[in-house]
Amino acid sequence: SHLQDWLGRLSNNNAQGEYYLTDVIAMAVNDGLVVATEQPHDAMEVQGANDRKQLSELERHYQLREARRLMAAGVTLRDPSRFDVRGEVSVGRDVLIDINVILEGKVVIEDNVVIGPNCVIKDSTLRKGVVVKANSHIEGAILGEGSDAGPFARLRPGSVLGAKAHVGNFVELKNANLGEGAKVGHLTYLGDAEVGARTNIGAGTITCNYDGANKHKTTLGADVFIGSNNSLVAPVDIFDGATTAAGSTINQNIPAEQLGVARARQRNIEGWKRPVKIRKD
Repeated sequence: SHLQDWLGRLSNNNAQGEYYLTDVIAMAVNDGLVVATEQPHDAMEVQGANDRKQLSELERHYQLREARRLMAAGVTLRDPSRFDVRGEVSVGRDVLIDINVILEGKVVIEDNVVIGPNCVIKDSTLRKGVVVKANSHIEGAILGEGSDAGPFARLRPGSVLGAKAHVGNFVELKNANLGEGAKVGHLTYLGDAEVGARTNIGAGTITCNYDGANKHKTTLGADVFIGSNNSLVAPVDIFDGATTAAGSTINQNIPAEQLGVARARQRNIEGWKRPVKIRKD
């Protein structure tokens, strides 16, 4: 309560027109309080920041201090000067972090994790042996032991990867749970989805989870095979061992071990002529 009062009484009525926190000491003495001294461990802890340049210098000093702390705990940083911590980070042993990685919020990194360059990890947990490849953005997610994501993967809040699950390039997950060994290789969006163990999702697949008013869930059992370029219109259940044909729009449940085909039949038109360009003179 004293400090709040003193801060409110600070004035910039001086030659520099600045507010000096050291004026608080005089206020404390005038109010009859005992003032003790404390020696800072680092001169930068009491360094002033009067402009953006000085503020950035303080930030760099703080980041290098955090980098040294993590390296002392067993982290290999490819370049400590190109690494940012913006929250609370705990790390295991033998962790490797490449350049331009940003750790935000509460991040837990367990043993033998590898994080590639240009990644953002926010409020997430990376279990033992996880690999996050270059240019991936992970927020509010849990990556299970031995799983991997990226390059160019985006895991949004509520995403969970089971042990040894695989998320490849240009894949986006939102509130999706991948079972152990499940694979989502590339160019896929899974939102509000439950994916069973060892299930494989083909390229170009999306879950159509939003009807314009409400979100709906897609549930895939274990050992399901989703063909390429599928649209899974939620709510829909595809049971254990089922398969969908490439190019299908699935809006009905598929029983276990059955093949779902939902696409127009191909027609080949004989004698069809390709349009030719009209010349403009």
